[in-house]
Amino acid sequence: MSARELLRAVVATEADVFGVRRQGRQLAAGLGLENQDQIRVAAALSETGRRLLPLGRVTVIFALEAPQPALLFAATVAADVDEEFVAALAVTRGLMDRWSVEREPGRTTVMMARRVPDKAATLTDDQLGALRTEVVSAQTGTPLEELAEHNRQLLATLGEVQTQRDELLRLNAELEETNRGVLALYTELSEELEATNRGVVALYAELEERSAQLRAASEAKTRFLANVTHELRSPVSSITGLTRLLRDPLSDPLSAEQSQQLDLIDASSRSLLTLVNDLLDLAKAESGRVEPAIEDTDLRPIFTTLRGTLRAAPRSADTSLVVDDPVGVPVIHTDPIMLAQVLRNLLTNALKFTPDGEVRLTATVDGAWVALAVSDTGIGIPEAEQDRVFEEFHQVRNHLQASAQGTGLGLAYARRLAEALGGTLELASEVGRGSTFTLRLPVGGPADARPDQPISVLLVDDDDTFRGAAAQVLRGCGFGVREAADGRTALAAIAARPPDVVLLDLRLAELDGFAVIEALEADERLRSIPVVVVTAYRADVVDTAELRHAVAVLDKTSTTLDDLCGVVVLTARRRG
Repeated sequence: MSARELLRAVVATEADVFGVRRQGRQLAAGLGLENQDQIRVAAALSETGRRLLPLGRVTVIFALEAPQPALLFAATVAADVDEEFVAALAVTRGLMDRWSVEREPGRTTVMMARRVPDKAATLTDDQLGALRTEVVSAQTGTPLEELAEHNRQLLATLGEVQTQRDELLRLNAELEETNRGVLALYTELSEELEATNRGVVALYAELEERSAQLRAASEAKTRFLANVTHELRSPVSSITGLTRLLRDPLSDPLSAEQSQQLDLIDASSRSLLTLVNDLLDLAKAESGRVEPAIEDTDLRPIFTTLRGTLRAAPRSADTSLVVDDPVGVPVIHTDPIMLAQVLRNLLTNALKFTPDGEVRLTATVDGAWVALAVSDTGIGIPEAEQDRVFEEFHQVRNHLQASAQGTGLGLAYARRLAEALGGTLELASEVGRGSTFTLRLPVGGPADARPDQPISVLLVDDDDTFRGAAAQVLRGCGFGVREAADGRTALAAIAARPPDVVLLDLRLAELDGFAVIEALEADERLRSIPVVVVTAYRADVVDTAELRHAVAVLDKTSTTLDDLCGVVVLTARRRG
């Protein structure tokens, strides 16, 4: 804590005591203290000077403390004092905010301080110099004049105290009257509350009955959506898949009329699928779930868009944003909208907490994974906070937090999206050196290299149309495909010749998909075969605990037939 000296005075006579008293009062007034506080300062200085004067010359230093402004007084005398003398000096303790006695051999100093208004801390040296000149140049009165001034101030203070006392008495009388009214009102409200409680009990019973009805309605809605998912989305997907196959250049050529009719079929099926998707999207919004729309994604347009849209993002003038072109990075199988959202959140967050330096986005390939790194040269994150930054609403306290608006949800949401995309989001940081957030995503997709030996796939689905279309696409990708229309046939085919991958629907005749998974898990020879569930059931309807042995659960309607090739490659690679 620093202090600027305002004035220095020497007390050698009784008259000097009154002079120091006057100077202290004037400084207190100049720094904004009220009349009563000025009197306290003057009285403390007068009593301290009077008691120290018999011990010798007293040096008094007046100073202004900062950053918490306070008027400081240090009265020093070249003499030793005992505890009894210190106790006598302590009569002034109650007049000040801080009070202490420092004793050294042959030297005693009484330290006192009184808080002053915050505006005193903003006074310039010139303003303090003017105040010092005014205090020093003021004419010193006689002791009698000082005593008369002191008495006048005391009388004025007593008048203020009396006025305040009268006001308090008036307020007490009003308060007593108000209390009587409050008691009467409380009694009336208590009676009304008791009557209301009786009504609430009856209403609660009615609400319980309504809640049971709502739960039954919700269960009925869930069953309805499950049936809509399987009965509508699966056949529509089969129609769109067959349409794509008919348009394949390797298929027999179509006449103009057939091509036109095929266009009508394709448009109608896509319209129907859009309507069904809208219905299920509404259900997803109500449950707060998100599902990625997986497709082949080129990172270059995403990086170009981020480079342009974040150019105007709030940042320091000394901070640059660098987005390196993803050279050598293949097309990846992911949701481009979710991916862009994760990267945008990371870049925006890095720009907020990098007061100077650089924020850089890079992409590299690591085997079957792509690593997208957002690094900065910012303030960094303490090690104790690095796990908590991914918690909802948690924000690391630092000097930039006040200007960096946010709710603390960005990183938590980014990690959830990364997990939804089948990847991870990791953090490496050092305080004062910066942070690096690394998003790792599987490459996936049919563009991956095929193994030398054909991958064997068992396709299990009760929908003949979908199964036929999917089998044709999988064979076109170079896989060996066998088919089964029910659970018993599927188990027999697996036992006779175990495939590399099983693509399994859940709604099957004889044995359903859940029973097939349970049977495979119970067989030590077959439990290592990877099973990918491909179902039209909504994900929040499927009991994930029952599917814990499945490698993945795919939405049949949002996963295109071409997507199955990439899924098979990744699943077989994982097994290998």
